[in-house]
Amino acid sequence: MEAASVSHLEHDHHGPPEANKSSRVDPAMLGMLLFIISEIMVFGAFFTAYFFIRVVNTDSWPALGQEIPWAIAGINTLILISSSLTLHWALHSVKSGNRFAFKVGMLSTFLLGACFLFIQVNEYIHLGYSPTESAQGSIFYGLTGLHGAHVFIGLTLLLMVTVRAFRGHFSAEHHRGVEVPGIYWHFVDVMWVVVYATIYIL
Repeated sequence: MEAASVSHLEHDHHGPPEANKSSRVDPAMLGMLLFIISEIMVFGAFFTAYFFIRVVNTDSWPALGQEIPWAIAGINTLILISSSLTLHWALHSVKSGNRFAFKVGMLSTFLLGACFLFIQVNEYIHLGYSPTESAQGSIFYGLTGLHGAHVFIGLTLLLMVTVRAFRGHFSAEHHRGVEVPGIYWHFVDVMWVVVYATIYIL
């Protein structure tokens, strides 16, 4: 009788078996990490062109007659680093059940990120040259513009998290929706530090 029941259950199952899920890595977290790895490769392609001009061709950086506002970008860098700190504070707050600090932290992070992007766009307006005037200009606009696009995506994610935070979503037990976008935002911040040190300082 038991064998007949097992056989009946086997016949009731249709389609392929269920996918094997690892208990060690959350699927959302794994997806974000793989996405970040692919984005590092994209940035790597732009950095390759940058180092080709400076190391292989030994061209001047920036091009003659062009300037890069490293001081303003330095202030902007501090703003973006501050946004990582407020995001860390927000995540720590939601884990500890402090909803007020969580909402303030998320709102602060979004506003700091928006301020960074505004200053970046304002920098483009006052540079005085376009990406078509020289190879150096193309790489400068390409790298900083690529990062700016990532900041915009990150701000979209932060806005969604912030709106949900004010609607009472997330808790000490359920905060994956904050943690995963947070990893992306920290990646954006770290990548900007690399871009700033390479493009503006070196």
